[in-house]
Amino acid sequence: MVTSENLHKELTVGQVAARSGVAVTALHFYETKGLIKSHRNQGNQRRYPREVLRRVALIKVAQRLGIPLAEIAEALKSLPDNRAPTAADWQVLSAQWSRDLDQRIHQLTLLRDRLNGCIGCGCLSMEACPLRNFGDVLGERGPGARLLESGD
Repeated sequence: MVTSENLHKELTVGQVAARSGVAVTALHFYETKGLIKSHRNQGNQRRYPREVLRRVALIKVAQRLGIPLAEIAEALKSLPDNRAPTAADWQVLSAQWSRDLDQRIHQLTLLRDRLNGCIGCGCLSMEACPLRNFGDVLGERGPGARLLESGD
């Protein structure tokens, strides 16, 4: 139920955009993806609880870390809808994302190191290239195109 006390705590989409630095269209997109929630007032205008500002900040930090929106949405499902994420909530989310980030850094470091070797030799051999087909592992998987996964 919307009371006069709640009205002062609620923000318009324009206010959320101005306070968060996120475009109105992005806020609408986040809402369609279930990352944030609003309700409609009697004039059919979106109204957001103030807690949405912290959720938007969390979304933007996670995006800067390269975390896909689907993973962000899954993480946000673990948080209650009726309050802003707390420092304890952030610790749980950031611990998981930190592990994921460490893994990506490791994979990128390996890729960079293999790239440097490839630049040095210049062969780009499809059978023996350490970047494209290290140890011809793709040939061992049979004929046809093969998708390289990290670590292959």
